Amino acid sequence: MTTSPATISPAPRRAASATAIAGLVIAALVAIALPAFTTGYVIYIANLLLVFVVLCLGLHIVIGETGQFSMAHAAFYGIGIYASALANRAVDLPYPFAMLFGALVAGAVGLFIGALALRMRDIYLALATFAFGEAMQWVFANWDSVTNGPNGLRISPARFGSLEILSDKQAYPFVVLFCVLMIGLTILISRSRLGRAFRAVRESEVAAMAMGIDVRRTRVIAFGLSAAIAGFAGGMFGLFQTFIHPDSLGFQTTILVLTMVVVGGLGSIVGAVGGAIVFGLISEVLRQAPQYQEIIYGGILILFMMYAPRGLFAFIGDRIKEVRRGQ
Repeated sequence: MTTSPATISPAPRRAASATAIAGLVIAALVAIALPAFTTGYVIYIANLLLVFVVLCLGLHIVIGETGQFSMAHAAFYGIGIYASALANRAVDLPYPFAMLFGALVAGAVGLFIGALALRMRDIYLALATFAFGEAMQWVFANWDSVTNGPNGLRISPARFGSLEILSDKQAYPFVVLFCVLMIGLTILISRSRLGRAFRAVRESEVAAMAMGIDVRRTRVIAFGLSAAIAGFAGGMFGLFQTFIHPDSLGFQTTILVLTMVVVGGLGSIVGAVGGAIVFGLISEVLRQAPQYQEIIYGGILILFMMYAPRGLFAFIGDRIKEVRRGQ
């Protein structure tokens, strides 16, 4: 299923961009000031939202940049969680090394699956990656000797030298730091020659091949990078969480992250970040009605695809521009 952001004129694009940047600046100021005004559950939610930001950046690489539809993001996220947790337990090293190990394992699996699945197109690619995601959840739930199966895995506290992370508030500065680093890395990738190759493949594979781009290799690299970023997000999860259960790594998580990216705006890094924050907060509210979550997620996704296909920030920017025109 090939996706491509709609072509829009410079003025609405600037309005959407200005709205998105203003919103993210406000979010950044709130994030900096947050520990001074609150503790406990609010800090935990902030940590979780920042993990979702990195997850959305990973999905943005494969969907927003290269236009390839993947339904396996929760699987790579889970691989990162389990790999980093097991590495942290087995080897007493600073936790960033465990996070990098989780990202490398997830990225390696992503490259392998990408090399196989990306021979397919459209709905067949979506079904293949969905099948892989479901298979990995079965592995997480049944590989007792490694993942502790359906009982879930206890995650050892993260260590940075002599500092042991024992609370959400202690973990928060590190989660913010790693999130900022991943945003910076995604921006660098997007502005690099590789990022331009991603977008060329997204817009037209025939034109990309005519320019000398190896389309299949580019798509596989995008899939591997997406998986590695998702694996790194899994390592970030282990900074503040002490337990992981396979049930939290299923199809619902994939749909949640996909909805965040679509709500924020396909093809936009700012949209991926903003969508993760906005819809992450909505998902917390919806925890009060778990039996209706999938229906509500699906309804929101349909509404945005119908009435705001370029995402929330572009929609708000367009409305602001209309109001200004009417004045």
